[in-house]
Amino acid sequence: MHAPSWSTSLWLILFGLLLPLGTMRAADDLLITDFEGDTYAPWVVTGEAFGPGPAHGTLPGQMTVEGYKGARLVNSFFQGDGTTGQLTSPEFRIERKWIAFLIGGGKNPEKLSIQLMIDSKVVRSSTGPNDQPGGSEALAPDAWDVSEFQGKLARIMIVDQATGGWGHINVDHITQTDQPPRVLRANVERSFPVRGRYLQIPIKNGAPKRKVTLMVDGQAVVRNDIELADGEPDWWAPLEISSWKGRELTLQVDKLLDDSTALSSIEQTETLKDAEQLYQEPLRGQFHFSPRRGWNNDPNGLVYFNGEYHLFFQHNPYGWGWGNMHWGHAVSRDLVHWQELGDTLSPDEMGPMFSGSAVVDWNNTSGFGRDGKPPLVLFYTAAGNPTTQCLAWSLDGRTFTKYVGNPILKEVTGGNRDPKVIWHAPSKRWVMVLYVEKPAGRHTVHFFTSPNLKDWTFASHVDGDPQGQRFLYECPDFFELAVDGRPDLKKWVLLGADSNYAIGTFDGTRFTAEATHLPGQRGRGFYAAQSFSDIPAEDGRRILVGWFQTETRGMPFNQSMTIPLELGLINTPEGPRMTFTPARELQQLRRTSHKLEPVTLTPGAANPMEGLKAELIELRTEFEPDPTTTVTFNVRGVPIVYDAASQTLSVNDVRAPAPLVNGRQRLSVYADRTGLEVFASEGRTYVPLPININPEVQTSTLSVEGGNVEIQSLELHELQSAWERP
Repeated sequence: MHAPSWSTSLWLILFGLLLPLGTMRAADDLLITDFEGDTYAPWVVTGEAFGPGPAHGTLPGQMTVEGYKGARLVNSFFQGDGTTGQLTSPEFRIERKWIAFLIGGGKNPEKLSIQLMIDSKVVRSSTGPNDQPGGSEALAPDAWDVSEFQGKLARIMIVDQATGGWGHINVDHITQTDQPPRVLRANVERSFPVRGRYLQIPIKNGAPKRKVTLMVDGQAVVRNDIELADGEPDWWAPLEISSWKGRELTLQVDKLLDDSTALSSIEQTETLKDAEQLYQEPLRGQFHFSPRRGWNNDPNGLVYFNGEYHLFFQHNPYGWGWGNMHWGHAVSRDLVHWQELGDTLSPDEMGPMFSGSAVVDWNNTSGFGRDGKPPLVLFYTAAGNPTTQCLAWSLDGRTFTKYVGNPILKEVTGGNRDPKVIWHAPSKRWVMVLYVEKPAGRHTVHFFTSPNLKDWTFASHVDGDPQGQRFLYECPDFFELAVDGRPDLKKWVLLGADSNYAIGTFDGTRFTAEATHLPGQRGRGFYAAQSFSDIPAEDGRRILVGWFQTETRGMPFNQSMTIPLELGLINTPEGPRMTFTPARELQQLRRTSHKLEPVTLTPGAANPMEGLKAELIELRTEFEPDPTTTVTFNVRGVPIVYDAASQTLSVNDVRAPAPLVNGRQRLSVYADRTGLEVFASEGRTYVPLPININPEVQTSTLSVEGGNVEIQSLELHELQSAWERP
């Protein structure tokens, strides 16, 4: 072997000098910290926001935190959004071109940030993505170009000086790297000539929310915050585009990773993706309405019009969680079988579409009617800045026009919302009942009157916090009910979102309460219920539907509605009280019925329901217990226990008073895949309970302890799915 020549040696030297310019492998990343220890040491902690050490993911009271690496991260939601503090790293030398990290939480550049400090000056800073209600706790990659600072000493500070909503920051996995990070491109667009019915948009639950603007012929139509899937989606959200057929449609995304397939994967279709599974999904309630895709909450605009019950609802078509508030729309001829029509109201320049109500303007006081057809009029809160009340109208119950004179009611306070409008026949005018939050968190309900649905005058208000106890908060409803069915004896009911209510009189201007703080439903997961307006007088019922808070993780939809409830007023020793009973229309779902003969059960007796199996159940029973008896129905693994001694009902350990009536108890139970609704004491006790029932448990049992019980009647009805057309 011989030594290399001089020319060979020179070439090797030159080759070594050229390699760093692009052909040599980049230096390995340098980990600054991964926050995987029990404490933050050697970082210095001040304040309380960051807790005793890195968090194990989600903290109490927080939405699910995702997108961090390993088991721990910085999460300043310790003890909620009210705490503040700061983390400061040891000094380190900048040795790479980039500092990369994961970040999430609130958006507040002045009070919530991760900062790079050099010579005691902030030279780089980043904040989280969220500054509006809703949002996502997902962390996303971010990075600083620090090539100009290479060789300098630096520190990193993580600052939380914010309180209130989104007053926290999430950070993880800080590294130095020479690899250019994935780049977020701004205002990425894709255009489509409209040929189909839907654009199918890929959704990844928990992904960073991107602002997606829909433009038609170059004009912005609507903007939504969407958790776009950069790769494989969890589900597809349909965006209906058929009304723009033949026109040019553009989707613009405010920020998108350079390797994202979110826009390129979108396609036009005539049907929903995965339509063959629609309404058959494992966690789809089978007789509780839920939207085809996306999130729902409050029922809105419940009204009977042109032979149909109309159910509008708060809807996020493009996310599994709350946000992008539209009004979804479904119709039914029997309160049981619903057809979803699509979204009726979309966010606009006045804000997202918050809750409200609907009426039929039979006398055309608004002037929206045509050719003798009365208009259907929707009232909603436009939750922008300012927050105002608006209306939209329709002649066919399908196509709606927002009033050009909106808003019909200017902002009272920033916390005014959820207009409920009724026709008050004695005074021959319209009445709007509006929730208004006053300073210092005081809750009120304001009454306004109008001759034409467009011009409103303040009439009076009701304190929602008498004796310092809140009982009227959000989504008010207001209606008249006959006591014990007597048309000559009626009372007005003012209902809050949690179903607590007041009873009193109303003269067209002022509500005078005779009893307040009255409890409505006694269960969980029930909110913002609304009753139908304009049900024909010959029917005479007041029918209520509530938001049933059924969480359905892993599904392309989330939440649902309760079954329709018939309301009544009955006299009690304490005065008139409201009752809840299942609407009679539900009986049409009975597929197979099992009726047991009257029997006396003793402790230890055999289960009289042995052999009865069903997934969807209606159970009705009437029994007379001894004073010391405990009666337990176990319906598909969920215990429903009646204690005769205390006259209380317990549904999966949720307890409620349930007095015997003439020594007897009547119990009705509706069991669906995602929850139970239980009725007792002639409707005085209503216990809704969202719970995802084990699909493998389809048996029911009956047992007694302590004493005997006379079972006068017991019926178990196997129900068919309401999604099966009759």
